[in-house]
Amino acid sequence: MHRPRITRLPAVVVALVALGVVVVGCTATEPTPSGTATTSAVATSEPAASPTEEPAPTLVPDGTADENLPFFAQIVQDVWAGPDSVSGRAYIDALSSAGFDKGSMQVTQDMTTVGNAAESIQFSVLIGEDCLVGQVGPATGQAVTVVLPVLGTGTCLLGDTRPIDW
Repeated sequence: MHRPRITRLPAVVVALVALGVVVVGCTATEPTPSGTATTSAVATSEPAASPTEEPAPTLVPDGTADENLPFFAQIVQDVWAGPDSVSGRAYIDALSSAGFDKGSMQVTQDMTTVGNAAESIQFSVLIGEDCLVGQVGPATGQAVTVVLPVLGTGTCLLGDTRPIDW
């Protein structure tokens, strides 16, 4: 009686292994949906524009400061990357050439009162009730551009600014 039990055990093991192979085989051939696979399939089946193919920002003539910030920032970055990166006039000229109203601009001095190069310079364009403000120089280490509300004085920059008379 002991013998039949031993022969049954291998038969049961073989049956369980065979059942496992069938279940695993069915599972392996049937695709399992997942968020990643679905996303990949959608991304590869449709032509998508690359983020680097974004159109260059442009001036929005009757737009708000927020709408014009990308264009302002691009101009500032272009001047910052050039040879006149700490010249207030270079920023004013570039912004004016790009279509911003020179009469709505302000710029701080390039030199300190004792004749040293300024650690940073600021410039701005008043648009409605807001200001596009840029700051550059050795103290900033990079070009910084923001939209700020107009001051109570109706201007954008605090302190001593220089006339834009060129």
